[in-house]
Amino acid sequence: MPTPASAFTDIVQARHSVRSFLPDPLSASDIRGVLADAQTAPSNSNTQPWTVHVVSGAARDALAKELLRAEEEGRTSPDFTDGYGEGIYLERSKALGASVYRSRGVERSDRHGRRAAVRENLEFYGAPHAAFLFMPALGDGVRTAGDIGMYAQNFLLSLSARGLAGIPQTVLGVYADTVREFLGVPAELKLLFGISFGMADPAAPVNTLRTERVPLQQSVVLHDTPGILDA
Repeated sequence: MPTPASAFTDIVQARHSVRSFLPDPLSASDIRGVLADAQTAPSNSNTQPWTVHVVSGAARDALAKELLRAEEEGRTSPDFTDGYGEGIYLERSKALGASVYRSRGVERSDRHGRRAAVRENLEFYGAPHAAFLFMPALGDGVRTAGDIGMYAQNFLLSLSARGLAGIPQTVLGVYADTVREFLGVPAELKLLFGISFGMADPAAPVNTLRTERVPLQQSVVLHDTPGILDA
């Protein structure tokens, strides 16, 4: 018999990206539990192509300094290209950026404030832990990246289920060489993105930000599946 979906729905809908964390480290049992949950993610032909490096404590602090230095020196080294085109995807990205800056009280004309906000990414938004998700170069990488995405979603939902918080950060992947060198990761493993995680700071205004999702009608096409989008 199907089980009630309400608990899962509550977790999924409660999950959101946090951009200010308390400095308190999580317990070893919580981190182990999140990693174990993430490990159950499906993958193409059960390849389980993820290699995950978690930094905490002194290692976390030292890596943040290296990332900030790389940003100051303009040493970007992304493994993957980015871009949102010129249509709706770019508009959504710009809308998010405007909302984040607005929640921080940063005006569009404030270049110093905008850069400071970007640099907070590289300090993991104050989170005590960060996980870096690496993938091997298999084929064109699309299926592997999809597998990493499913791993990351498990990771994030597990945090949410435990009353914890996280944020996936593609900007960390912009400094792939810096991260690889610091962590001793071989060049054949590519950095897709990182996840900063810990306990959300309940007093931070930016953590009240919630992003909207488009209606189902804009992203789902049904074929001989009546009644789903009638409401």
